[in-house]
Amino acid sequence: MMTDPIADMLARIRNASLARQDRTSIPHSKLKVSIAEILKAEGFIDDYAVDETGHGSIQLELKYGRDRESAIAGMKRKSRPGRRIYVGYRDIPTVLNGLGVAIMSTSRGVMTDRTAREQQVGGEVLCEVW
Repeated sequence: MMTDPIADMLARIRNASLARQDRTSIPHSKLKVSIAEILKAEGFIDDYAVDETGHGSIQLELKYGRDRESAIAGMKRKSRPGRRIYVGYRDIPTVLNGLGVAIMSTSRGVMTDRTAREQQVGGEVLCEVW
């Protein structure tokens, strides 16, 4: 049994990008699909596909630039099962002065920090990606 599936997802993405792999597979959940959707919209991954045969998995296609440099420079898990971090919309952190993105779980769904500020809704800061 996994105690922190989001940290596992981030570790799998980080390890695959450091190994310069084209794609990686992670176990399926609705929250992980929402995070993958945000990563695609923000340009950190090329695409993702949900495979629901068996236990289900999500196939992520990683994105690379010139000289096979990963589009993801870093990822950090903020809120953990042992220490949840909740913020109001006025206290939402910016990542690298707007170059990165904070992924948040709010009452209106999973969204980026910019979207949460626009909609004036706070929530749990899941992770930061830059």
